[in-house]
Amino acid sequence: MTAINIALDGPAAAGKSTIAKRVASKLGMIYVDTGAMYRAITFYYLNQKQNFTNFKDLISQINLKLGYDEKKGQRVFINDSDVTDFLRENDVTEHVSYVASIEEVRSFLLDAQKQLAKEKGIVMDGRDIGTTVLPDAEVKVYMIASVEERAQRRLKDNELRGIESTLEQLKQDISKRDEYDMNREISPLKKAQDAIEIDTTGLSIDDVTEKIIDLTKPYC
Repeated sequence: MTAINIALDGPAAAGKSTIAKRVASKLGMIYVDTGAMYRAITFYYLNQKQNFTNFKDLISQINLKLGYDEKKGQRVFINDSDVTDFLRENDVTEHVSYVASIEEVRSFLLDAQKQLAKEKGIVMDGRDIGTTVLPDAEVKVYMIASVEERAQRRLKDNELRGIESTLEQLKQDISKRDEYDMNREISPLKKAQDAIEIDTTGLSIDDVTEKIIDLTKPYC
């Protein structure tokens, strides 16, 4: 297979991370979860905001690295501390859209993400991958799903993680985040002109995975 990059974009809880991991595994590619990178900075911000005066100062304090554990998968480290297990906490989820809208944060992570994909062979998911981070990706997918289904998915995920939440609150949170992400000034969430849209509502993980793998066949 020719070395390519795959960009997966879409709103919160559309299944991007789950599908991206599966696609990367089946194709022998490297998965990069950009959402986890933004969540890691959000976690650091929430715990250190009393120690800096602006986001430029905050970024200057951060050394962010990605690692891989055979049992746990991708891990995210800030200043050599593994913060992965804290990234789905409610406080982080509530603030990540705000932190991700900060120019200094996006610039910092944009450079890091472009560098990771420089040699190809990357499956990267997020909200501006096909439009901003990897505009030349060979395969671009824009994943959507109904708010109801996305809330159900997030509820099940939270239950597995021991995070308290309700379906109605999650529906409100997801709708609010969609509006914020789609209307932010810097790199808003939108479908790239050459992206293939896949509505994952009612589809299994295997169904969506195979649809994306089919899109890579011209490069085999």
